[in-house]
This record gives sequence, C-alpha cells and structure tokens, in this order.
Amino acid sequence: MKKAVRLYLIGSVQSMFFRLFVQKNASDLGIKGFLRKLEDGRTEIFIQGDQDNVDKMVEICKVGPKHSVIRSFELKEERLQDFPDFRFINF
Repeated sequence: MKKAVRLYLIGSVQSMFFRLFVQKNASDLGIKGFLRKLEDGRTEIFIQGDQDNVDKMVEICKVGPKHSVIRSFELKEERLQDFPDFRFINF
C-alpha cells in the first residue's frame, strides 16, 4: 500500500549535509517527493512510497544526521501525488 506525508522541521537542518542525507535515504528506500526551505525558516519534506518505507523515512527525518538538532517536528497525512523522483526545490 502506498502512503504520502508532509513533514515540517525546525532546527539545525538547513545545511547541504542534511539535504544530501535526506536524499540518500529517500533513494535507498525508493521514496519520491521533495525537500525545500520555507520562507519562515522551516524545512518542508514531502515523501511518498510504500507505507513501510515512508514510516522508516519519517523516523530518519525525526532524528536527522549525526550533528542535526531537530527542535520541532510536524507530520501531516497527504494524498499521493505524481513525483518522478526525490528532489530539492528552491535551493
């Protein structure tokens, strides 16, 4: 079964290292969607794929890479969309 969610993160996550970390994990799990920095400073991540892999990706994003500090995490269920891959927007 497929699943889609939108994540909003606040913390020390705006570096290129965080973006590459998310992209690698998305690729490893077959996740499609996007990551972008919003004008209010939050990071938005839309992910979709197989339910188990989306759940794994959510847990990965909650923690982030080694030197990340996630201070706030919000998750919203979404409808599936037609993304061909995982990419960065507005960078």
